[in-house]
Amino acid sequence: MTNLTSVINQLEQERTRLASQLQSLNNALSALNGTGKRTGRGMSAAGRARIAAAQRARWAKAKGGKVVSIGGRKRRKLSAAALANIRAAQKARWSKWRKKNRKS
Repeated sequence: MTNLTSVINQLEQERTRLASQLQSLNNALSALNGTGKRTGRGMSAAGRARIAAAQRARWAKAKGGKVVSIGGRKRRKLSAAALANIRAAQKARWSKWRKKNRKS
């Protein structure tokens, strides 16, 4: 009986070793193919460009060179009517919440 148990233990150890080797091979293949898992969120080309421009500006400032403006992204503006609609809707929500949660 102990002989059978030792054989089973050896087989399990061998299976674990082979699984580890297979995982290493899979990692190597994915690294060569460039198909590995990406961690975190990806970044757009525009985002990378902004970061690169900011870094160039920091280096230029540190070296005393010409600092080129980064050119921030353009933000959309709400019209006055849209802002008024949002404010009115929010006031209505708070009014409804206060009426519902008013202590008697």
